[in-house]
Amino acid sequence: MVGDRKFPSDLLLIAGLVILTDIFVLLPALSGSLIRTALGLPLLLFLPGYALISMLFPEKNGLEGMERIALSVAMSVSVVPLIGLALSYTSWGIKEIPLLTSFSAFTLLMLVAAYVRRRKLPADREFEVSFRALTATLISEAMGEPESKTEKSLRIFLALSFLILIGTGAYVVLVPQEREPFTEFYILGSNGMANNYTTEYIQGESGTYIIGITNNEHRTMNYTMEVRLENKPLPLPEKLQHIRLAHDKTLKEPLEIMPPFKGENMKLEFLLFNETEKNVPYKDLRLWINVEEEV
Repeated sequence: MVGDRKFPSDLLLIAGLVILTDIFVLLPALSGSLIRTALGLPLLLFLPGYALISMLFPEKNGLEGMERIALSVAMSVSVVPLIGLALSYTSWGIKEIPLLTSFSAFTLLMLVAAYVRRRKLPADREFEVSFRALTATLISEAMGEPESKTEKSLRIFLALSFLILIGTGAYVVLVPQEREPFTEFYILGSNGMANNYTTEYIQGESGTYIIGITNNEHRTMNYTMEVRLENKPLPLPEKLQHIRLAHDKTLKEPLEIMPPFKGENMKLEFLLFNETEKNVPYKDLRLWINVEEEV
């Protein structure tokens, strides 16, 4: 009976590894250990693919063991970049926590689907991993029992794949990759979101924007800023005229603007200069505003 079956040990092991990886990444006390890296590589290179293959092939006769493992690696290498690509089009972006959440959620979802599909099959057709039988197989193979050409080819392919993946992972871990230096410069509306910008003014009234600057230049930077309306400078508070920002730090400062003259479709420019170039803006942003005469 379905109710008498044990929970599939392979699915339980994969789920446990996913949860353990999440713990080592999310807990600050554990996130600096090498165990985090040792757990993170399988989450990238094996676990999502195994969960997907388990969902697609729930029967014993669907795939042989070595084929299942080889396809798991191949599918992980295919699925992980697609998840990263999808995240790049969201507000979360390609960052550690969104990536971890997405990989973990995908893997656990596929495991649930695999469990459901297996349980719909008769017990004699349901795929299962017997770790006792696996150990016996490994011992018999070590003693020199013959194997088919297909099994030998798959074993060689799998061994080479793991060597390449381990080498790549070791390179990423041991050789720090310094990202290209850059500065983020952005404007938010008065509600702190990238919308609802004040673009319609009555002369004599003011509007508020939030200026955001994030330094990813790998060194402390000195910035200067200007705001121009139709190429005419507007007054700025001292803290925005001269900005000193350490690496990986963000400045968010409200800026109140009162247009001094009326006009339609006027260009409001926000110009950020770095310490090496004082005449050409390093970053620039613009809005088009309308200023009506007070009734």
